Amino acid sequence: MHQEKVSILFLIKANSINQKDLCPLLCRITINKKKKQFSTGLFVNPHYWESKHQKVNTQDFNHKYINAQIERIQVKLYNIILVFQLQGIECSLDNILNEYKGLTLKKEENFLSYYKKYLARIKKLVGIELKQNTYDKLVYVCNHLEIFIRWNYKKQDYPLKDLTLQFLKDFEYYLKTEKKQKQITINKSIQILRRPINWAISEGYIDRDPFILHKSKTVRKEIVFLSSDELKTLEELVLPEKRLHLIQDLFIFCCYTGLAYNEMARLEKNNIHLGFDGGNWIQMKREKTQRELSIPILLKAQDIINKYASTNNRVFPPFSNQKFNAYLKEIAIIAKINKNISHHTARKTFASTVLLYNDVPMEIVSELLGHSKMSITQESYGKIVQKNVSEAVKKLAAILK
Repeated sequence: MHQEKVSILFLIKANSINQKDLCPLLCRITINKKKKQFSTGLFVNPHYWESKHQKVNTQDFNHKYINAQIERIQVKLYNIILVFQLQGIECSLDNILNEYKGLTLKKEENFLSYYKKYLARIKKLVGIELKQNTYDKLVYVCNHLEIFIRWNYKKQDYPLKDLTLQFLKDFEYYLKTEKKQKQITINKSIQILRRPINWAISEGYIDRDPFILHKSKTVRKEIVFLSSDELKTLEELVLPEKRLHLIQDLFIFCCYTGLAYNEMARLEKNNIHLGFDGGNWIQMKREKTQRELSIPILLKAQDIINKYASTNNRVFPPFSNQKFNAYLKEIAIIAKINKNISHHTARKTFASTVLLYNDVPMEIVSELLGHSKMSITQESYGKIVQKNVSEAVKKLAAILK
């Protein structure tokens, strides 16, 4: 059995003398050169303290009691260490002090088993404060974690206390090489993986975040949006089939409101209110961020609302996102728009072509899109603003000629 190198030392805190000219007596435990100290609750006269003999001398009228307490503390600590060694409990400074203070020791936990317990607990929150698709993503990452531990360590699980940044780097490598995930997906998987870690810290299973120094690799995603000419082409396009015509209208509506698919699909008449400016506004919560959206309805968007007005409270007919995108690709081919567009392209078109290209300030764009942070808008649309500046400079150069 591995024997720990343990020493217990008592020392006075000479710079903290109280009104009775006494100073606190501290106890310092050292295990394999790691140290931790705590207050014994005893106070001694510094003049009577004999550091070499680890006791107060007989000049202190209370020397018998103090020395007996010192011995009691010492014996108790050594007994705790002995029991830990016999029972195979980790002889860490935290464990020893927690046992000495009567605090319950946390049983050692493994990462995968803890993650599964975490999933079992938060599953009850689905439909209350957690969405089903968010829970499904957590399960998806847990499944990858289970396979990764077997693949990389040839084990069924991995101790929480042994987690290091290297574990995360190895997991990232596994997702990239074995699962062929793109960096943006890997970043999200790692973000999800860190959720149970935060719970483990809060519950005292680990005392630090082992992944604190991790930095996600930056992913520069190209923003796909329709230009002014492409948007005009789509608006003027005459489509023979009713199913395609509906998708055309809904897509154009989102190009002028910036609504994501979920918000468009659940838009109701009671989400439309008369604004302070005399015009209609959409007011609803964005499902992704739970931020309040307040969007003025431009004329082209209002025309499409009027077109589909019915006795039903929902503004538009129901349509699945999958079918929407499939039909949209057909429309793009007919319109000769050589871009891989989806419903999300409408939201990007609203931000870029409708707002930023018409000199709407970035902070207003961020507000209308319902972004949780201004930095998200700046990261996504910074290049578009640069392009706008470039075009303005070209026009200026032409004038100056």
